[in-house]
Amino acid sequence: MKTSDCDILIVPGYQDSGVDHWQSRWERQLSTARRVKQENWDSPNKDEWVRKIIEDVAAAKLPVVLVGHSLGVLAIAHAAPLLPRDKVQGAFLVGLPDVDRPDFMPEIGRAFAPIPRDPLPFPSVLIASRTDLHCDYEKAEDIAYAWGSAIVDAGDAGHIDTESGHGPWPEGLMRFAGFLKRL
Repeated sequence: MKTSDCDILIVPGYQDSGVDHWQSRWERQLSTARRVKQENWDSPNKDEWVRKIIEDVAAAKLPVVLVGHSLGVLAIAHAAPLLPRDKVQGAFLVGLPDVDRPDFMPEIGRAFAPIPRDPLPFPSVLIASRTDLHCDYEKAEDIAYAWGSAIVDAGDAGHIDTESGHGPWPEGLMRFAGFLKRL
């Protein structure tokens, strides 16, 4: 599959992805990419976020590939069983937050926990860092196996966001292209 063959739905996390974040750059760079826009980025509500993903998938004209970061990954996982099985072709997931951890932001953790463990009904890849402050690599690996996702070890990459130096993130774009090619 090529980017022109699908609607790419960018699903940011808590507080949205800023202008220099790799998700925002991809949205500008890929002609069929658009952002799932949440009404409240600062006080995430799981049910509202899931509803918005479902609506945007339903509105898509082409087969859908989801691109989630951080809390967007969990919103996708919570939405997955409610999405049309023939419409979503895959999910590219980056920087899972461990909302099950007791030290995770309680206002968000309570809303999005527990992390779903049922297999995702579409092909997926989860990219995880060994130095992500929001999730231990071992937890990300365990969740990837539960979801049936391929796991990619990003090494020492922090939360794979602007703060960790992943504005352009060309390696991620190459990996995304490879993921699309397999769909």
